[in-house]
Amino acid sequence: MTKKIEKLFKSYRDQLLHLAKIYGVVEVKSYARSSKRLTISQLELLLIKNRIKLPINRSSDKALAKQELRENSITNMGLAIGVIVFIGCLIVMRPYIKNVVNEVKFNYVADEYKTAKVKSKKTENKKKQEKQEEREEQPDLENDNTVSLNAETTENLFNDLGYNLKGVRAGQKVKPIYLTKLPKDLNSLGDTNKKRNLFIKILLPLILDENNKITEDRKKLFKILNKNFNTVGERVWLKKRFKEYKIDDGDLSKLKMRMDIIPVSIALAQAANESGWGTSRFALQGNALFGQWTWSKKGISPKKQDKDKSHKILQFQVLKASVRAYKNNLNTHNAYKEFREARAKLREENKKINGLDLIEHLERYASIGERYIEILRIIIVKNSLTDFDKANLLATKLKKGVAL
Repeated sequence: MTKKIEKLFKSYRDQLLHLAKIYGVVEVKSYARSSKRLTISQLELLLIKNRIKLPINRSSDKALAKQELRENSITNMGLAIGVIVFIGCLIVMRPYIKNVVNEVKFNYVADEYKTAKVKSKKTENKKKQEKQEEREEQPDLENDNTVSLNAETTENLFNDLGYNLKGVRAGQKVKPIYLTKLPKDLNSLGDTNKKRNLFIKILLPLILDENNKITEDRKKLFKILNKNFNTVGERVWLKKRFKEYKIDDGDLSKLKMRMDIIPVSIALAQAANESGWGTSRFALQGNALFGQWTWSKKGISPKKQDKDKSHKILQFQVLKASVRAYKNNLNTHNAYKEFREARAKLREENKKINGLDLIEHLERYASIGERYIEILRIIIVKNSLTDFDKANLLATKLKKGVAL
């Protein structure tokens, strides 16, 4: 019978199926009902199990080999495509994965230091209660519950986050860590360059954050200016900006000129000069980075002050408030109108806003005038501060960054 079967069927598999049908192999029937395709090897095993003699002519082993090769090729091709797709997904997702890892690391390290800071604050408060130290000559601001990290801890924090000025100069984004106070022991670092670099790293995120807010507001302003009709929300927003930039007549061109960034190099140079690179009494006691004057109660009186002068140095609860007040000062005070006009001219000429191009318009910031400009120029050039005019803040899901 097997010889007859061999003649009827060219395919060896068809021969096996026909034999299974003739002899009523139950297993083959059950597989057929379930729509499962049995391989030639499986069919042979089932026939042998049921003691059925296999065909002598296997339709040619060559045909069988081709069929098995085809089946294996399809399987292997599917696996290969799957591997390629998986690798492709990894390549595409790599930047996202890297950002997530950096975000997790950033948040983890920052949380560690925030926890340490809370413990430090409790310890400091306990010591104050135990020792009952006398009040300082100048009272602290109301509700001042901030505690400054020491210089070593601050340096370790930045190192753990991979935040260094060399990297920033090479294009690395600045980590959004906002210290509320300067380390009181900056001078303990000894090395002048080390002290100055730490001061710059502390201030850089604060300055960039303010500039980012201005940039966002500026984009919104231009969007409003390009519209024929403004919504109620946009008009309310404009009203707030007019108040912020001290514009009483609703002059949009004036708002456009005032609402602009402060070059990072200028802000760093002025802060360094006015605060003694973060070591002055005004900076340490009142977060006064830019030596702004005030005649209100919330100020620190200079120790050596002329009798005919009654001004104080404006103090702030946190460093960020000092940077914001400085920005408002340059962008609104009449003394710096030329500065704003020169900045607007650079904008009109599509030139980059550079600190060295604008410092000459700040001679009225200090009583020494031209000498003050020369001091700022030396600070900027000697410390290569214009490198930071192009610096960018690292984007993070934490909209406010991490305040310490």
